[in-house]
Amino acid sequence: MERYRNREEAGRKLALKLARYANTPDLLVLALPRGGIKVAYEVSEALNGELDVFLVRKLGTPFESELAMGAIAEGGIVFLNDAVVNYLSISEEIIDETAERERKELARRQKLYRNGRLSPRITGRTVLVIDDGVATGATMKAALKAIRRKEPSVLVAAIPVGAQSSCEELKSEADEVVCLSMPEPFMSVGYWYEDFEQVEDNEVTELLQKAFERKKK
Repeated sequence: MERYRNREEAGRKLALKLARYANTPDLLVLALPRGGIKVAYEVSEALNGELDVFLVRKLGTPFESELAMGAIAEGGIVFLNDAVVNYLSISEEIIDETAERERKELARRQKLYRNGRLSPRITGRTVLVIDDGVATGATMKAALKAIRRKEPSVLVAAIPVGAQSSCEELKSEADEVVCLSMPEPFMSVGYWYEDFEQVEDNEVTELLQKAFERKKK
């Protein structure tokens, strides 16, 4: 497949695939920050949905921070990858220490990104959960599990690019999974973007504010 120029282009292409949700009453588009916010902003603009974030942090192993032993989601919900935990014999103490560290980062981001705004209502709404891609799928899976507990009427996971096996696994957590491209070999999420620069906190807050002001008009 051709690479996306940037997250904005990926978001516009994803919005076309999600066009049937345009102008759905009470549509909520939730970005997994930070990378997912630029994709989700384009989707929310095109479909006329409310934009917000849902915060999830990967719990990296003490031996390799990029290897997920689980994730912690907004609200303090912790999900563990039992296969990784058992294979590496990771103790409860290490899990608790890692979760507490990431819990503090979640709280920092929640305060910064929402700037006093309340978390959006999820119950009974059509919810699109968006990231810039999935590799292992651990972060998206944790988000979907946590959001499902809040009883949305429809729960959709939508990503521009992902590993085929991970996209398939997400089907057990969402009512629908939209993954525009599942290249093989997958390589990494960043490989499929020409511009994959890190998204900064100020960019997240700026896009959320723009979306908030649009919905007020």
